[in-house]
Amino acid sequence: MTNVVVVGSQWGDEGKGKIVDWLSERAEVVARFQGGHNAGHTLVIDGKTYKLSLLPSGVVRPGKLSIIGNGVVIDPWALMEEIDRLSEEGVTLEPDNLVVAENAALILPLHSNLDRAREVARGNAKIGTTGRGIGPAYEDKVGRRAIRVCDLTDREILEEKLKHLLFHHNAILRGLGEAEIAADGLLDQLMEIAPRILPYMGSAWRLLDKANSEGRRILFEGAQGALLDIDHGTYPYVTSSNTVGGAAASGSGFAVRNLGYVLGITKSYTTRVGSGPFPTELEDATGVLLGERGREFGTVTGRRRRCGWFDAVLVHQAIKVAGIDGIALTKLDVLDGLETINICTGYEIDGKPYDYLPASPTLQAAAKPVYETLEGWDQSTEGARSWADLPATAIKYIRRIEELIEAPVTLLSTSPERDDTIMVRDPFAA
Repeated sequence: MTNVVVVGSQWGDEGKGKIVDWLSERAEVVARFQGGHNAGHTLVIDGKTYKLSLLPSGVVRPGKLSIIGNGVVIDPWALMEEIDRLSEEGVTLEPDNLVVAENAALILPLHSNLDRAREVARGNAKIGTTGRGIGPAYEDKVGRRAIRVCDLTDREILEEKLKHLLFHHNAILRGLGEAEIAADGLLDQLMEIAPRILPYMGSAWRLLDKANSEGRRILFEGAQGALLDIDHGTYPYVTSSNTVGGAAASGSGFAVRNLGYVLGITKSYTTRVGSGPFPTELEDATGVLLGERGREFGTVTGRRRRCGWFDAVLVHQAIKVAGIDGIALTKLDVLDGLETINICTGYEIDGKPYDYLPASPTLQAAAKPVYETLEGWDQSTEGARSWADLPATAIKYIRRIEELIEAPVTLLSTSPERDDTIMVRDPFAA
């Protein structure tokens, strides 16, 4: 058996929630390794829907250890609100089954305020953030002025660190014409929430190392997608953390050599939320149809997702950069009934062919997709649980995707229901 890392291979929203839940039943430990409460997972279990943002997907299953790693930025108020909400829904969350890394950085109210203020100041050049303070919190982390979970244990140290933090932030707020923040009020807020979050605090890396040495199956859960990676995504329209497979190690304190199988969740078409390049975007009736059928609205924000044809160039690029061993192809049923289906196999940029998306924003904006057209299928694939249930043309579409992205389809999802999944290869046994 091996450990499994789950990452998105597009711009997020690929259906990771269902796949992670499906895998978490086979795992014994589930660890979240990056992002914040801007991420959203929707789980449907026995007809009951759970919406998660910060908590690992394993929390809804008894007997699993769930860990929020050091690579995650944590809004303590949002975390406790999510814990309270799930508790009301019958999910048991105690320090023995949920651990928050002691060295994880916190998102404070000033981060979300700054996030929103800067988006307004950017005007038409806005990045399209969720306004939840994720970016500013990561900025403070790399700027070595962040407040971390462990700082909540010492009021004196916390007070000193807040002064250093506010020296930086109040200068920015003055420049934006916003009101400055008083240290005393923020200190009181943190000391009030501290007794609620500290019981969950622990040494995540030690727990993961122990679990691995005992041969327990670990599932590492990422947020967003590889094309939103701070280094390898469509910068600057990206998230503020590394979203590729290797981030599972640094974001949890786990040895890279023990990560195991990297599974890339991949939608059968392409979607994107917010601003940024999108070569295969469809602004016609087909794009609207995909959005309606796929219920393409953000779990956290409710924002409508932009929709387009499958971009094999970008997924191939994500597979190479993110170290993806195989993909879980989701939402195949959304394509049912289309007479023809296009796949992007390359780009034309300023009259030149490209088999990858270059880093330059100018070239990205000029990329025009080169399509290969495949025959669609009339039969429904919704709920299919074996290859025999799929139309021949649907299988042909899947095989062509495998050829173009140079990775096998490990899992195939044909509806939001967790059991409507075709397992070609068990990632934990890879």
